[in-house]
Amino acid sequence: MPETLPQPPEVDRALALDHGLTSDEYDEILDRLGRTPTFTELGIYSVMWSEHCSYKNSTALLQTLPTEGEQLLAEVGEENAGLVDVGDGKAVAFKIESHNHPSAVEPYEGAATGVGGIHRDIFTMGARPICALDSLRFGSLEASRVRYLFDGVVRGIGDYGNSFGVPTVGGEVYFEDAYEGNPLVNAMSVGVVDTDRTASAAAETPGHPVVLVGATTGRDGIHGATFASAEIDEDSEEDRPSVQVGDPFTEKLLLEATLEAIREGVVAGIQDMGAAGITSSAFEMSASGGTGMDLYLDRVPTRETGMTPYEILLSESQERMLVVCEPGDEETLAEIYGKWDLNAQRIGTVTDTGRVRAHWGDDEVAVLDPAHVAGDDVPVYDRDTERPSYLEETRSFEASDVPDLEAADVEDALTTLLGSPNIASKRWVHEQYDTMVRTNTVVAPGPSDAAVMRLKGTEKGLAVKTDGNGRYVYLNPRRGAKIAVAEAARNVTCAGGTPVAVTNCCNFGNPNNPEVYWTFAEAIGGMGDACRALGTPVTGGNVSLYNEHPEGAIYPTPTIGMLGVVDDLHTQPTTAALRSEGDVTFLLTPRGWTHPDRLGGTEYLSTVHDRVAGDAPPLDLEEERAVQAATQALIRDGLVQHAHDVSDGGLAVCLAESVIHSDGLGLEATLPGAGRLDAALFGEAQSRVVLSTRPDDEASLETTLAAHDGVQAHRLGPVTPGGLRLTVGADTVLDASPETLAAPYEGAIPDAVT
Repeated sequence: MPETLPQPPEVDRALALDHGLTSDEYDEILDRLGRTPTFTELGIYSVMWSEHCSYKNSTALLQTLPTEGEQLLAEVGEENAGLVDVGDGKAVAFKIESHNHPSAVEPYEGAATGVGGIHRDIFTMGARPICALDSLRFGSLEASRVRYLFDGVVRGIGDYGNSFGVPTVGGEVYFEDAYEGNPLVNAMSVGVVDTDRTASAAAETPGHPVVLVGATTGRDGIHGATFASAEIDEDSEEDRPSVQVGDPFTEKLLLEATLEAIREGVVAGIQDMGAAGITSSAFEMSASGGTGMDLYLDRVPTRETGMTPYEILLSESQERMLVVCEPGDEETLAEIYGKWDLNAQRIGTVTDTGRVRAHWGDDEVAVLDPAHVAGDDVPVYDRDTERPSYLEETRSFEASDVPDLEAADVEDALTTLLGSPNIASKRWVHEQYDTMVRTNTVVAPGPSDAAVMRLKGTEKGLAVKTDGNGRYVYLNPRRGAKIAVAEAARNVTCAGGTPVAVTNCCNFGNPNNPEVYWTFAEAIGGMGDACRALGTPVTGGNVSLYNEHPEGAIYPTPTIGMLGVVDDLHTQPTTAALRSEGDVTFLLTPRGWTHPDRLGGTEYLSTVHDRVAGDAPPLDLEEERAVQAATQALIRDGLVQHAHDVSDGGLAVCLAESVIHSDGLGLEATLPGAGRLDAALFGEAQSRVVLSTRPDDEASLETTLAAHDGVQAHRLGPVTPGGLRLTVGADTVLDASPETLAAPYEGAIPDAVT
C-alpha cells in the first residue's frame, strides 16, 4: 500500500488564480467537470492550460503558417519534432525550443536542461542527434548581471552538450538593452533516422502497457511550465525550484537505450517528459491516439520521500520518457533499459475510456478527458491588437538625421563595428563547445554562414543555421520576420545547401498587451509569406510569450532554424573564407539594384550613432529567391571559391569578415559611386551575396548567371596577398591590414567577459 499523505488543500477560485489560471478558465473547468476539481486536477489544468503547453494565445496565428510539403513526413503538432525526408532512405528530425525564463534565474541549469530537453524530442522520434545549435540574446555586456547570465548559459550549453556527446556547431549571439533581465536561450537539435525506423508519440491501442523509463522522479521543476508562462519580476528568483536539474550522462544512457528499444521493435509509442512531466506525456499521447490511460502513481520510482500525486504528476525531473508497448514486451523493455542502468517501470495501461485516470492506491486523484486538457478542446484566444505607438517615432527617422561618414573616418567606423559584440567573433563561445565529436562535422562554427554536417552512408550533407534580428522585427514586425527567414535561407545557400524546411521559436512579450500581440500577429504573417515564397514549410517549433521584466518587453524575436540539403559533400560545401590569391570577387544582387541611402535598423546606426530607428531594410521575396537560386546554381557548377551573405554591418563588414577568416589573404574592392558613403559601406540592404571565382571561370560564371534574369553581378576586384582595400567611385576610402581588422573582431567578447 502507498504511504498515507497529508490532506490536500481545498480547491477554490483563489487557489486556481494562484496556479496561474484566470477566473474565466476556472469557470470553464467547473462547467466541463460539473464539479470542483481535485487539487491534483487543478495542478494538471494549470500546467496544461499554460501558454507554454497549450499555445492558447498563439494557436490561431500558428495555423496560418505553411505546414505542408512533399518532403514532410510528420504533421505539425502530431509528433515530438518535425521530420523531413532527405532521400537515400534518410529522414531528418529537427526542432528548436526556448528555455528563457529558467535561464534568467538559473542560467547554467536553465540552459543545460534546455539542451537536454530538445535532444530528447529528437531521439523520441527514433533519430540520433548529430548536432545542436543555439540562438542567444542578452542585455549589454557592460552590466555585471548580464556577464553572469552570459557565462552561465554558455557553460550550461557546453557542459551538457559536451558530456552528452553531440557537437554544438552553430548559432548566434546578440546583445541589446531590450533583453536586459530577460535573456533568450533557444536550443535546436538535429537528428537522423532511417525512414522505416521512426517512432510515434501516440497511444493508440487499449490494453497496451504504459512504462516510465529513465531517471527517478524528484521535486525539481514542479510548475516549470507555469513559470515559463508568466512575466519575470522581482520575485522570480524565488522560482528557482521551478528550474529543472539535468544530468547529461544519464541522458546519454537514455539515448542509447531508447534507440535500441525502437530498433528492437518494442516501442509502440513514446513521448519525452518535458514541460509538465508525466502529465503532458500521458495526456498528449492519449489525446493524439483518441484513447485514455489508467495511471498508478504509487508505482513511479521516486528519489525523494513523501512525494504526493500532485508532485509526481507535475514534476519536470529530467531524462525521463513515457513508453507504450505491446503486451508482453515489458520484460524486453526492462532488460534493455536495465542494461543501461535505467528504470523501466510499468505505471499504467492504455484504455478505451477516453479519460486519463490517476490512482493513488485505491483512490482516484484525477479523472480528466485528454481532449479537454491537451487536445483540440483547450482554450484558444484571439487577442486584441493595436499598432504600437512607438512606431510613429521610429519611422520618422531619415538618413539625413545623422551626418554622412567622411572617407577619413571609414577605418574607425569599420573597426568599431567589428568590435561590436553583435558582429565580433563568437570564438569565445564556440570554443567552449565540442564541435567535432562523432566525426559528422564538415564545416564547423566560424568561417561559414552555416554549419555543414555529414549524412553518413550517403554523398549528402546538411546545412543548418539559426537566425533572427530582433531589432528589425521591432522596427517592422512583418518585414523583420520575412528577413529572418530569408537570411537563414541565404546562409544555408551560401554554405552550399538548398533550404528545405524551417522550425521556429517565437519569443514575444505579454500577449494581453494589444501592441505586443499586434507585433506577434504581424511577425507570424511575415514568416508565412517568406516560407511560402522560398518553399520552406514550417515543421513545428515553440512559442515563448511573457518575455518581459520590470523595465519592459524584449524586442519581438522570431528565431528561425533553417534546414538545407547539400547534394554533394565533395564539391558543394562553401565557406566565407577567401581561397586563392588572384580569384575574382563579385557582388550578386537583384537586377537593377543600386546603393540606397538607407540606414534604418542597422548595426552602424545603433553602434556608431546610438540610435535604433527607421524601418527594417526593404525585402522583395521574388528577388531574394532569384539571388539564392543563382548562388545555388553557381555553387553546384563548381564556380564558387567562397561565398558570404551581406547582413549585419553591411558590405564593408562582409568583406572584412572574409579577410579575417582567410589566414593572410585580402582583397581589393571597387564600388560604384553612391549617395551616402555610410549607407554604401554599412547599409544592410537584403538579397546580396559576395562570392569569388577563379579567373578562368569568369566567363562560365557569366554564362550561368545569364539563365537567371533577375540577378546581376558587380565585379568587385581581386583576392590579394593581404588586407582590405576599398574604393568608392574614384576615392580609396580604406586600406587596412588583416591585423587591424582582426584585433577588434577577435578581442571584443573576451575583453568584455574577463
